[in-house]
Amino acid sequence: MAQALLKPALASGALPADQVVACVRRPERAAALSAEFGVPVGIDPRPVGAATNLLLAVKPQQLEGVVEQLSREGATAPGLLVSILAGVNLQRLQRSFPTRRCVRAIPNMPCRIQQGLTGICWGDGLSAVQQQRVRDVFQCVGSIEELSESQCDAFLALASSGPGLAAVVVEAFADGAVAAGLPRQQALAVTRRMLAGTMALLDQEDLHPAALKDAVCSPGGATILGVAVLERNGLRGALIEAIRATTARSRELA
Repeated sequence: MAQALLKPALASGALPADQVVACVRRPERAAALSAEFGVPVGIDPRPVGAATNLLLAVKPQQLEGVVEQLSREGATAPGLLVSILAGVNLQRLQRSFPTRRCVRAIPNMPCRIQQGLTGICWGDGLSAVQQQRVRDVFQCVGSIEELSESQCDAFLALASSGPGLAAVVVEAFADGAVAAGLPRQQALAVTRRMLAGTMALLDQEDLHPAALKDAVCSPGGATILGVAVLERNGLRGALIEAIRATTARSRELA
């Protein structure tokens, strides 16, 4: 995800290349990323820890090790910290980085193609300039939603885990079409285009989903029978419970 954020931010000028330095764990990975992005990438955390603006993009379970290493190297400069660690709340971030102003950001996978959605939760004491710098970076990869801390776990479940759940639905649509007689590749292509068009229609006409469903369901027609099958098999309830379970897991990670 850090790479997905860095590439468009560099291309747009939101992050000037001569002001960016990165740190990874493996020397071979550092060399490859430095060549790809044209910025210094190393395994020494001190240059990164001394940066005015720090983007933290590691696995949540690696946080304590990163904090310990930065502290041991004396890389605890004041400034801004932006974390994209799933489930790690602002209180824990501020405790881990007491010299920095902290921001919690929750990007999703479509950021890779600049169609992403990022939730942003502000910590205390950020200046207007710091807030705008954060917005500039994440707007390079899509749109942003500003959140309270209490909303972050539900946002993560819907926007960040949601693409994975939606992919299961896409696959199921295509499986059904294959069972009904379409070739696999055609079934997948038609499913993707159908869902993209449906989302565009809902968005551009600001339709409630129920209004679109009612418009497609003619009396005694095929669609209403399909809707009945979905209701009978609990699709709506399963999706609701999936979001609730993902939200609960995010709270456990915190």
